[in-house]
Amino acid sequence: MSVSLPATEITALLGRGTHFEGKLQFEGRVRIDGSFRGEISSGDTLVIGDGAEVDAEIEVATVIIKGGTVHGNVRAARAIELYVPARVSGTLHSPEIFMDKGVQFSGTCTMAPLTPGEPSQLE
Repeated sequence: MSVSLPATEITALLGRGTHFEGKLQFEGRVRIDGSFRGEISSGDTLVIGDGAEVDAEIEVATVIIKGGTVHGNVRAARAIELYVPARVSGTLHSPEIFMDKGVQFSGTCTMAPLTPGEPSQLE
């Protein structure tokens, strides 16, 4: 019998001072506060905390960027949320995008559902 975690429960954390390079696939809710370079994919939620340095191709259900710096393409099946003091450069694509006043964003933004036939950047 599997126990479902509360929606706010973090299942994994890459804390401050950690450096990871490669491919990250996960279930649940993962938070990154350290530095990450590579690819991230999941059907769940990714949280990027203040102080994080992320240079990645991201394809998840929901991305919450609470601060830090993100470079790369971000595709979310449900939503992308950006909060001050986030600095984001790249391409955002999601049906719902929320951007806090004061977020630094450079790139393109598409608010539309992800199409199933569209090639993923992670393939």
